[in-house]
Amino acid sequence: MCRRVILIVLDAVGAGSLPDAADYGDAGANTLGHVAERTGIHLPHMEALGLGNIERTGFQSVIAPKAVYGRLRERSPGKDTTTGHWELAGLILDNPFPIFDPFPVQFIETWEASIGRTCLGNYAASGTEIIEHLGIEHMRTGSPIVYTSADSVFQIAAHEAIIPLSELYAICEEARALLTGEWAVARVIARPFDGTPGSFYRTAGRRDFSLLPTGETLLDRIPVRGIGKIEDIFAHQGLTASDHAAGNLACLEALHKDMAANQPGLTFVNLVDTDMLYGHRRDVEGFARCLLEFDTELPKILNALGFEDLCIITADHGCDPTHTGTDHTREYAPALLYSPSMKKGQCMGERETFADIAETVLAWLGQPTIGSGHVIMEVFS
Repeated sequence: MCRRVILIVLDAVGAGSLPDAADYGDAGANTLGHVAERTGIHLPHMEALGLGNIERTGFQSVIAPKAVYGRLRERSPGKDTTTGHWELAGLILDNPFPIFDPFPVQFIETWEASIGRTCLGNYAASGTEIIEHLGIEHMRTGSPIVYTSADSVFQIAAHEAIIPLSELYAICEEARALLTGEWAVARVIARPFDGTPGSFYRTAGRRDFSLLPTGETLLDRIPVRGIGKIEDIFAHQGLTASDHAAGNLACLEALHKDMAANQPGLTFVNLVDTDMLYGHRRDVEGFARCLLEFDTELPKILNALGFEDLCIITADHGCDPTHTGTDHTREYAPALLYSPSMKKGQCMGERETFADIAETVLAWLGQPTIGSGHVIMEVFS
């Protein structure tokens, strides 16, 4: 029988500030702990796996967790999506991606000339706020709105009636082609929106244009099917199939379909709503509801596992909705690893790198490890 691994990244669901969090302005951040504290939410199915047994998560602990549980430390510098996912896949960065606020005039002028439009903005901002502030001017002039954050991103917002999606993606590709070398930010992000002044809203056409991974990842070793923005995060490298489903509901539907097909290898899923819809907008109640929606779907996922399949639930960074600002937070990632073949759940403690996930996936599938971390041996006992 061919083994499978289902790797689910709950985007931005951090499990407490890392020791160096103060260097990022994130001392005291704790996404799971603060959401649990503020809302009193219970996640019975993840709690049964051992979520509440992980230090500082704030959820109900159980006497006999069903899964191997613990926390992962991010070794790479940064707190962005690309860095977190690459490290989960076995690629640890020595240096952070560059951050600009504003982006250099030389780049902006070169990019404007290449796309035949001038731009608005070019400063750090909340995406929903900047389209309210500059949306009317954008619609009058046709100039795309550009902005950034504490992450290494160049974001381009445009009303779909002013700049159609195909053109928005093309101008993002122009920016991606220019943002290399000292300007090599991790992602260029298309942020389409619709609506009328005072009622603008972002649409589902978001696309991320990432750098190619700078080293080997587990996607280079095994068959991998990506769901959600995985294809964008890895610039399509190493994927045997992909479903760019938008939003958690669509991603979960794609996951159920994938599991029913019973294909060997890895299914790599990103569930973005906790980050995009609630973390950045500092919506604690919405964040809690989103976690509960996933928890409600979890039994269906676990029940579809074969005896020798492995399901891993983790995160890529934090985005504490009780923290200051609107950016990601530098946090541990929770980790729950479950297989029907496990005799019992165990504590794996605090791991030194997200890359232990990649090593464990490879070992579970009988492949040589990369060497960037260590196999979580508790899943084999």
